Amino acid sequence: MLRTPTGGAGHGTATAGDRLVSIGTVLNQLRDEFPEVTISKIRFLEAEGLVEPRRTASGYRKFSPQDVERLAQILRMQRDHYLPLKVIREHLDALARGEQIKLPSPSPQRDLLDGAWEPEGDRPTATRVGRAELLAAAEVSEEELAEWESYGLIAAGAEGGYDAETVTVARLVADLGRFGLEPRHLRAVKAAADREAGLVEQVVAPLRRHRNPQTRAHAEATVKELAGLSIRLHAALVQTALGLRLP
Repeated sequence: MLRTPTGGAGHGTATAGDRLVSIGTVLNQLRDEFPEVTISKIRFLEAEGLVEPRRTASGYRKFSPQDVERLAQILRMQRDHYLPLKVIREHLDALARGEQIKLPSPSPQRDLLDGAWEPEGDRPTATRVGRAELLAAAEVSEEELAEWESYGLIAAGAEGGYDAETVTVARLVADLGRFGLEPRHLRAVKAAADREAGLVEQVVAPLRRHRNPQTRAHAEATVKELAGLSIRLHAALVQTALGLRLP
């Protein structure tokens, strides 16, 4: 059970003594528990109406302690229970009315969703997620997902459902969208990825057709190595083009 005295999204209940802080300070306060949180994420939750910081005369956001706690609750519900934002909003509204709520047990799919950000060796491979879980993971609407599919950025597997890599793609497309990059802008990225995959396939195709099982096994190891090198090259080229110092 979870119960809290904090108010709803429009925190007018904050007292005059509450110390208001900037979005950067909020980020620093949250990062100990949520190292992946970003300013873009906080702004997105504000745009969705889940938190409503005050604004100064100059338009700067100022967050109360209640705002920060509300953001932490939202992030916990996403991390621990993988609830979509609509359900989180309903839970927060119930808490604001003084009601007790019972959060669901963590989804059996949660490890897969989280694993989309982990190194390949640590990812589960057997489970696939459904459409509703993909929407929850990317925090987007059905209409947005349908648009991504129309541009070929997202596709369900032959057996239905979405694998960990597709969850990663969905999250990245969503994050880029919050910076104004639309699916039509990302077609070139998808086309480049397809061309890179084609080059890898050309290299390993003869190995995959070989009669020797060891040679075929070597082909799969070669695919992984070439994919890793291709990703590193792509990242280096982008950083170089932008004039960023490589780590």
